[in-house]
Amino acid sequence: MSLFQGMNTSASALTANRLRMDTIASNIANAESTRANFVNGAWQPYKRKMVELSPKTSESFDNFLQAAVGNVSGRSTEQGVRVTAIQEDNTPFKRLYDPSHPDADAEGYVLLPNVDPMKEMVDLISASRSYEANVTAFNATKQMMMKALEIR
Repeated sequence: MSLFQGMNTSASALTANRLRMDTIASNIANAESTRANFVNGAWQPYKRKMVELSPKTSESFDNFLQAAVGNVSGRSTEQGVRVTAIQEDNTPFKRLYDPSHPDADAEGYVLLPNVDPMKEMVDLISASRSYEANVTAFNATKQMMMKALEIR
């Protein structure tokens, strides 16, 4: 086990949550964008994007417990979280009747992005709290290392 393993784990979570917050900010900024992608000769609204995260190791809690007790050796030391993918949400676009809109179809409906600002705000609060928790864990690890250096 590395001395910096706790810091590396927190750092990977900080990076992942920063990407989550950036993606959410992009979703909120494009919540009204009716011309985001040009597909098959027509403009399509912005599609909500979601960050998919996964653990760096696929080991179970039992494996970690057995390794801590000393019954198992040779397990992977890489811990933390990684971004697996940034996926587009395939929920249908919202339809709004506005015949005066430049992007309205022949029936007067406009396709709007599938971004729900309330859902995005909940996700943003979750990502920011996770980020804050990992900053706290990182700083606690750093303080413990500094105190260990003061031992005589």
